[in-house]
Amino acid sequence: MKDNVSGCPVEEAMRLLGGRWRLLLVWFLLDGPKRFNELRRHLPTISQRMLTLDLRALEQSGMISRTVYPEVPPRVEYALTEEGQRLRPLVGAFQDFGMWLKERGASGPQS
Repeated sequence: MKDNVSGCPVEEAMRLLGGRWRLLLVWFLLDGPKRFNELRRHLPTISQRMLTLDLRALEQSGMISRTVYPEVPPRVEYALTEEGQRLRPLVGAFQDFGMWLKERGASGPQS
C-alpha cells in the first residue's frame, strides 16, 4: 500500500478502504462469513483478480480473516475480525448518506 503523505488520519483510512470495492466487501461481511463466490455474486462486475487483491489487502490489515476448511474441494470463508467490526458505524454512516443522496436525487437538487 502507498504511504500516508499528509499524516492525516482520514488519509490513513482512505489508504485502507479507498477504491470501489473494499467498503462494499466489508458491508457484505457485516451479516456474517461469506465464501469467495458468494461475494463475487454480490458484486458481479468485479474481476476475480480485483476481488482477490482487495480481500488480501483487508486480510493483511487485520480487518477480515480467511478460514480454509480441510475439505475436498477446499472451502474458504471470509469474515470480519473483531477489528473489522469497528467499521460497522462507518458503513452505517455511508449507508445513511447513500440513502440521503438517493432521496435527494429523486426530488432533484435543492437550492
